Amino acid sequence: MTYQAFYRAYRPQSFAEMSGQSHIKQTLQNALLYNKTTHAYLFSGPRGTGKTSAAKIFAKALNCENGPTKEPCNTCETCKSITEGSNTDVIEFDAASNSRVEEMREIIEKVRFAPSNARYKVYIIDEVHMLSTSAFNALLKTLEEPPAHAVFILATTEPHKIPLTIISRCQRFDFKRITSSDIVSRMKEVLTDANIEYDETVLKIIAQAAAGGMRDALSMLDQVVSFSGEKMTLEDALLVTGSIGQDVFFQLAGALIEKDVAKALSCVEQLVDDGKDPVRLTEDFITFYRDLLVLLVAPEQTELLEIATGDAMFHELASKFAEDTLYKSISILTNTQQEMRFSNHAKVYLETAIIRLAQVPRGNVATTESNSELEMKVRALESQLQQLQEQISQGIVPQANAGAQEQPKRQRQKSNAGVKVSSGRIQEILKTATKTDIQTIKSHWATILQLLQKSHAALLNDAEPVAASSGAFVLKFKYDIHCQMAMENKTFSSSFPQLIANLTGTMYEVIYVPEENWLKIREDFIRQNGLKQGNAGGTEDSSQPTEAMELLQGMEEISEDPLIVEAEKLFGKEFVEVHDD
Repeated sequence: MTYQAFYRAYRPQSFAEMSGQSHIKQTLQNALLYNKTTHAYLFSGPRGTGKTSAAKIFAKALNCENGPTKEPCNTCETCKSITEGSNTDVIEFDAASNSRVEEMREIIEKVRFAPSNARYKVYIIDEVHMLSTSAFNALLKTLEEPPAHAVFILATTEPHKIPLTIISRCQRFDFKRITSSDIVSRMKEVLTDANIEYDETVLKIIAQAAAGGMRDALSMLDQVVSFSGEKMTLEDALLVTGSIGQDVFFQLAGALIEKDVAKALSCVEQLVDDGKDPVRLTEDFITFYRDLLVLLVAPEQTELLEIATGDAMFHELASKFAEDTLYKSISILTNTQQEMRFSNHAKVYLETAIIRLAQVPRGNVATTESNSELEMKVRALESQLQQLQEQISQGIVPQANAGAQEQPKRQRQKSNAGVKVSSGRIQEILKTATKTDIQTIKSHWATILQLLQKSHAALLNDAEPVAASSGAFVLKFKYDIHCQMAMENKTFSSSFPQLIANLTGTMYEVIYVPEENWLKIREDFIRQNGLKQGNAGGTEDSSQPTEAMELLQGMEEISEDPLIVEAEKLFGKEFVEVHDD
């Protein structure tokens, strides 16, 4: 007899032989037992999880000569013919190679004929999502109202590609990935029946590489058996499946915990040179870190481990990691795995991830200390809150509230005191102020307002420079509040002089003064220098110095609008005419 692969020779022939999918087996068996089967089923799920096998078993249970029954007998002629694939009333249809509407119409035309030797006509349509739109439309009406003797079982790995009108007419069963423990159990049964020695560690490696697919697991098992000969070894399994042993991951994780990046990168380089796929290596590394996390939080659950074992060396390695470190490491590797899918340089992404893993802080002690400090602060706050609640319930006003009530009063008194004005400094500026200096500032004033931030320029809407010397100038504000805000705004106080310096080439000292204070300081200065208020052209005493006269004239021009000054500078005074509205 020709040799058959394990996945064909050991295909389950009853619900009891199926691995996993207990929710589906129980539902189908109850429907058979209580005669509540329907006309259409949709089996969806990953490859190798038993969809087609379940469909054949269900077809045998429906048509068994001793049934319908929850388990086919596999001894009657009907069960045997279905198992062999020779029963004409159980039709397997491959939609991947027969996707056209013509093939579907042939099936539909034969549906109305009664079964020849079975109880039901069962149509098993595999990879149904490959049917064309026309084929789905042709199937739709028959699927909605089929003959009483017809049962449709649709199998697919991509249910999202099936029209909703088809899905809504079927009972849907979602097959899950088979657990590693169920895969290992099934492989033990196969090897025991085949009289082949096995090592459970080897079977775990194969189950982990199968990623939940029984067919993939049996195919790899068949390959490992053929490669190994009389006895399977761990090295053979790792070589055939492309997996990596736990010892390599132990060394790699140890290098990362010691922050030995050179050793870690050298280990990765060696694995890639040996033919290991960087994407697969990343997936296995995620699983290994997951095993370390299991050992850290639930050390007794060693049966959940997939790559690492419950040996003392792995428990010791896990204890060197903090939980937060493992969480961050798994997150880094998961993101790297996703990025690899869209790149042709998977190795570069893996090496970058290794460097990032070495930089993840361990944080064991610091986290514990910070948590304890935080708990102490929370307890202290809870104690204070309880005391305050007791005082309030007894009608006692807490002293903390009284202090809080007095504080705004002191703040309001301080704000009512007004703006602190440097009168002496303004007097010094006036003594050396010149008309040329004030005109220099005013000529750039419009540009200054445009370059300032909007919030800062808003403070200067009603402000203007009124006197300037070679190194300082006086800025008058119409409202006290704007003056105080400008003085207290540190950002404005630092950026404003710098902006002026960029335009004029001089770092001016800016003295802020409200209009009311400015008028008083100016009047005092005029009186102290023997000048008359409002004398724009001269003085009563011809012996007055000409510098003072020019100074007064410069101060009399404070009413000039900076925008007017800028316009006169651009177009000339003879072309500028000012109208007061």
